[in-house]
Formats: sequence, C-alpha cells, structure tokens
Amino acid sequence: MAGKQDPLPSHPLAPPVLLHFPHHDLAPVCAAEGEATLSRMFCCLSVLLLASVGAAARAEEAINLPTRPGVTLAILFSAAAHPVASLILFPGGFGLVRAVRNNFLIRVVPNFAALDFNVAVADAPSDQPNGMSDGFRMGDAAAEDIAAVIAFLRQRAAVPVWLVGTSRGTVSAASVGVRLGPSRVAGVVLTSTVWAGSIAQVPLEQLRVPTLLVHNHDDGCRESPFDYAPLGLNRLTGAPAKELIAVSGGMLRSGPCEALSPHGYYGIEDQVVPRIAAWIKAH
Repeated sequence: MAGKQDPLPSHPLAPPVLLHFPHHDLAPVCAAEGEATLSRMFCCLSVLLLASVGAAARAEEAINLPTRPGVTLAILFSAAAHPVASLILFPGGFGLVRAVRNNFLIRVVPNFAALDFNVAVADAPSDQPNGMSDGFRMGDAAAEDIAAVIAFLRQRAAVPVWLVGTSRGTVSAASVGVRLGPSRVAGVVLTSTVWAGSIAQVPLEQLRVPTLLVHNHDDGCRESPFDYAPLGLNRLTGAPAKELIAVSGGMLRSGPCEALSPHGYYGIEDQVVPRIAAWIKAH
C-alpha cells in the first residue's frame, strides 16, 4: 500500500471519551420492510449474516474525540485482530449516524473488520448537531476533525489510513483527501459518488493518493448517475493509481437515493466489499 505518512505525534491526543454502545442495531432494516412475510424473512436473514461476519474479530467502541476547541467528534470504532489498514467511513445524508443506520457503509462495518481493517465510522461533529452541509464537508473545520481521527487510528495501529465515502459522504472523503494529502491519507474510495451534486466543487485533480471509484450501473439516484463516473475518473489526474469498479444489481426497498437500493448496494454487499478490500490491499 502506497503513501508515506507523517510520524505519530510526539504528544498523545487529549483522552477520548469511551461510551457504551451495543453492536450495530440493524433491526430497523427489517422493521422498515413493511412487505410480505417472505421479504421480511429474507431481510432479517441478510441482517443476521451481516451481523455475524467477523463478530469474533472485532469489538466496537463509541468514542468521543476532541478535535477543535470546544468540539468533539463521535466515532464508532471496530478493531480487526490483525489490521492491514484503517478505514474512516463517511456515510451519506447529513452525516448523522443515528439518522442513517441503514447506510451501506454502516451495514458493512463487520465485513471490513473481517477482512483485516480497523474501521471508524465518522459522525457529524458536536457543533453540527443537525448534520453537515456540503459546504461544511468541504471546509477546513471538517478536515481538522478528521485529522484528529487519523491521529487516533494511528495510535491504535501503525497502518495506513484510507478514507471511504458513499453518496454525500464522498464529498467528505474527497475533500479531506485533498486537504490532508498523502502525508496523512494513504488513499480514497468513493462509492455512489454524487456526481450531479457538490462533488463538482471538489478539486479531484488535486487528489494525490490512490483513488478508487465504485458505482452501480443500476443506481437510480438522480444525484449519482452512473454515466458521470467515467468522467469523474478522468478528473483524477493527480492520483498515482485510479480505477472505476462498475457493478450491477441490488434490491430496491427504499427511495432510489436511500440506503436500501442499488444506490446503497443493497443485496450485493458481498460482491462490492471484497473488491474494495482487495484494491486497498493492492495499493
């Protein structure tokens, strides 16, 4: 995996606050399926399979990290037994984890942990209680918050740190990758990128780290049309390695821009996550 990174800070971070948080509560996924009994049974079986993957290899912590003066950022941290890299996951919507518990990246945390990645799901910071606008995601304050998460992760394991975003979370992952650069970020993964949204304002040409795009041919969200993905790949002129992984399929159990749809790789997680993991490990 490429990317020489800054040495660990000589002084420790301010002590994080550890909170009790149960294993991901994916029951709302099933509860949301107000359909036939067979559909509900399939959904619950899928949830149980996702919840069981890597359960023995990870322990989840909810941690409040001090970032900027008077501001904290909550993360959900899952540790792998022998991590090869750490991932910071940026869900979509307004970035409030409590509001997007069915999000693709949150659903597949155990899958990534089972594939030897430490995982931190980034919530909205404490000074953004109603969620993050795209303008905030692209700003200095957001990058400063994530710099604190990177420092925390590198104290937990001296392995490269990658940024992974989905939907509007791609605005965060790409923007932070540009601002922090290869000294702190080893690579970026953008899934279901909002090509027709604010990502157009992010200078992707300035990403200097390996960058993977993942997109679903069957994504029906108007903000993330598949046809824009090859154009986005062409914008990555500064990335030392880049690729577009195109997938197809998935079930539609929500709106086309919501999590339980092809936009959120619902039902094809096991096709998508291993390919992302393999690409990260190869770079």
